[in-house]
Amino acid sequence: MNKVLGAVIATALVVGPLSYEAAISKPSDTYKQLDLYADVFEIVRNQYFKPVPDEKLVEASINGMVSSLDPHSSYMNPKDYADLSSQTKGEFGGLGLEVTQENGIVKVESPIDDTPAFKANIKSGDLITHIDGEPIVGVPLNDAVEKMRGAPGTQIKLTLRHTEKGEPFEVTLTREVIKVPSVKSRVEGDNVGYIRISSFSEQTQPGLDKAITDLKTQLGNKMVGYVIDLRNNPGGLLNSAISVSNTFLDSGEIVSTRGRNPDDVDHMDAKPGLDKTKGVPVVILINGGTASAAEIVSGALQDHHRAIVMGTQSFGKGSVQTILPLKNEGGLRLTTAEYFTPSGRSIQAKGITPDIEVHQSKIEELEQAGRLHEADLKGALPNPNDPSKPNVPAAGGPGQPSSSATPGPQAKGDKDKADKDKGDKDKNEKGETTAEATTQPNGKPVDYQLARAVDLLHGVAMFNSRAVN
Repeated sequence: MNKVLGAVIATALVVGPLSYEAAISKPSDTYKQLDLYADVFEIVRNQYFKPVPDEKLVEASINGMVSSLDPHSSYMNPKDYADLSSQTKGEFGGLGLEVTQENGIVKVESPIDDTPAFKANIKSGDLITHIDGEPIVGVPLNDAVEKMRGAPGTQIKLTLRHTEKGEPFEVTLTREVIKVPSVKSRVEGDNVGYIRISSFSEQTQPGLDKAITDLKTQLGNKMVGYVIDLRNNPGGLLNSAISVSNTFLDSGEIVSTRGRNPDDVDHMDAKPGLDKTKGVPVVILINGGTASAAEIVSGALQDHHRAIVMGTQSFGKGSVQTILPLKNEGGLRLTTAEYFTPSGRSIQAKGITPDIEVHQSKIEELEQAGRLHEADLKGALPNPNDPSKPNVPAAGGPGQPSSSATPGPQAKGDKDKADKDKGDKDKNEKGETTAEATTQPNGKPVDYQLARAVDLLHGVAMFNSRAVN
């Protein structure tokens, strides 16, 4: 018993500075609770129908304690901790899936570009029910992720559903070493620089620098602006988000974080001389898969009027997780602060509201209808700007629809006819624009949001040229 208590206390000491106030407020109550834990541990250890290793019991209890705090806090055993270090460096093994868990069900947040999962057409919001024929409902998320990882070249079979009531389907994937180039770029519309940022890792800033240099070389004076695509970007490193924001800002606050102590406020400002775009117009694309660090960048550039944000409501993850190393070479991912945009907005459980709301083509809207937002996650933290509503709807501000909303089946015939009469788009009373399902010559759906962003930059360039003349 002493050994178990020692393990619990040792864990508490590692994170002691974060919980010291609570620990000393009523020490007698704290020790009573630890005695209760020890009693339950001994009962399970001695009376459960088959022996369970002490290490497994302790790890399970730590998992339960931490996961009960919020959806983003978790314990990592030594292997998970080592895997996380690889991920933040932009390289890891597996399938290329960002996943979360709700009510014991593993759900896809986003597939990473050009990975086995992406090539297999796995979508945000898909539910993973079986791995190699074994059910994983109720299995801890870390265990499910561990099952999906393995040696490159080995195969794995996933059973998925698009929705909880949808028909199951199977996908067989071959594991790869996932080297994630988090930044890609190309020229759009002859004179627009398109930059896709799929995550925020240690490789993101060097990749962004190269993308900007390449686009400047290709376009020269023809450049009318940049489209920064942050759709389905699940986030990543806070420092990377700050650095990327500074690439477009020459001054001002980028983000502030606030911890449990009211005086514990950290302001992170842009450093002069790091803006590599020199005021060229920028449009940022976001959607319901835009989360965390990607929302920091979107919010900073939106608040400073440096970029026009276009698309649909973002995910709404406004909390900061700190990775704390433990004595067993594992780690603790703990929510230690909330972040706020330069104007003081918290996007927790709300998300970034785009300046111009543009929905994707109806085919892609239907595919994303089951997408989760932060407010949908069990135990999601309330928005500190509106604590009276612990589960703020993920649809943005008042009167705005959810980014995952799709037209209902009723009255479809008349509406479709009216849509066709008006062309390839329609506008409702709130000025939201949606597109009919159109395809490119290669059969892929037209990226309607990107097309509208390019149109906007062309319009800004035309207006500026007339103003000069």
